[in-house]
Amino acid sequence: MELVNHVVPWAAHDTRLLLSCLVGLVAIIVFISALKLSPFLSILIGTFIAGLGAGLPLDAVAGAFSKGAGGLLGDAGMIIALGAMLGALMADTGAADRIVTVLLTFAKGSALPWMMALVAMIVGLPLFFEVGLVMMVPIIFVMARRANTPILRVAIPALAGMTTLHALVPPHPGPLIAVSALHADLGMTMGLGLLIAIPAVILAGPLYGMWLAPRLHVEAPQQLGELFTKRDDDVAPPPFAAALLVILLPVVLMLGRTLAKIALTPETPLFDALNFLGEPIIALALTVVVAIVVLGWSRGLPRAGVGETLRRALPPIAGLLLTIGAGGGLKQALVTAGIATTIGKVAVGTHMPLILLAWLIAVALRQATGSATVATTTTAGIVAPLVMHLPPVQGSLIALAIGAGSVFFCHVNDAGFWMVREYFGLKLKETLWVWSVLQTIVSVVGLAMTLLLWQVFV
Repeated sequence: MELVNHVVPWAAHDTRLLLSCLVGLVAIIVFISALKLSPFLSILIGTFIAGLGAGLPLDAVAGAFSKGAGGLLGDAGMIIALGAMLGALMADTGAADRIVTVLLTFAKGSALPWMMALVAMIVGLPLFFEVGLVMMVPIIFVMARRANTPILRVAIPALAGMTTLHALVPPHPGPLIAVSALHADLGMTMGLGLLIAIPAVILAGPLYGMWLAPRLHVEAPQQLGELFTKRDDDVAPPPFAAALLVILLPVVLMLGRTLAKIALTPETPLFDALNFLGEPIIALALTVVVAIVVLGWSRGLPRAGVGETLRRALPPIAGLLLTIGAGGGLKQALVTAGIATTIGKVAVGTHMPLILLAWLIAVALRQATGSATVATTTTAGIVAPLVMHLPPVQGSLIALAIGAGSVFFCHVNDAGFWMVREYFGLKLKETLWVWSVLQTIVSVVGLAMTLLLWQVFV
């Protein structure tokens, strides 16, 4: 296996930056767990601690925080808001109950976690993780209630299915960025990614969920639990076809966008239409409109009642949106301070196998920045000159190793961490067990499988 041995100058600023990043992250954990401050305020204070410690001026820290928070809320925030409205509609009209009823005819008892993992993989194949999560949350809540089973036993397999596909299978942003930067073969990367994803989902999903659920007793949060499980008993559930149309519409729209980028010529009418309709915010907004018509108005539900359902969906997610925005601000402040460059210097001065190096760089960057995109883009840029003349299969495996590394032990600077915490009403320590450990299993299995396949194909 090819070895890397480069020496890059190391400066006192780099040491200061790494220490400042560590101190800022520790401060956030202490403020939340020991001082019981809100996550939003804790992350805000921790950002200034890390930024000032790294030598950034106060106005630069504030500017970076605002830019990062605004950018993330402009994307993920809109998706979460639309997802909350869609989830409330599906709950109130009985559509979620109808889908769960059909799923329970195929899987009950010990088969239920496996069914949830499979459904999450299907739903998550074309969807960004944030979109997949907001689509699956009402199904998870209703399934746990109807099956009378701990919510983690249902949630963990679903989370594992979505996050694994997001990390390892194009056209998700991470692996697609790596494929582009490394000039790897897209089809081969997709096939190998699916091959690696299967054992990762099994271990991080049903098996880990069945082990953790009896040991970590979690009750569904009251506000979101009521939002996603409450339904009007006077209204008959919609036909299964109508409920399925709503849940699969964003999947189809985003899959159409993916296929257009692969198979169609850009700047043609069909390409532009599919590209527009498959944009996550557009796809979810259209789905909400379709749900209003198909699940509500066409079945005779009063317009005032449907409107009240939509309004009621937004207040419970206000805290979640602020927390996610703060996480985006922390990420941007660390990126502005130059954490990616510093970690790149450390990495390229090592002497280790190339595929392990790529994974470790992605791990380090994800820990420092909280962004899989930053971790993937920077890592691919660092290792790209080293893989230019490798066979296609090796380039694909390195791209997948980078994707696996980019999800290792995601923690307080990760938007997904706070989404999982708030949606399922978890404490900080519980979120580490549910989300961070789950992600670590996916990451380590991804590395192990890429190393194994490297030995097979080389």
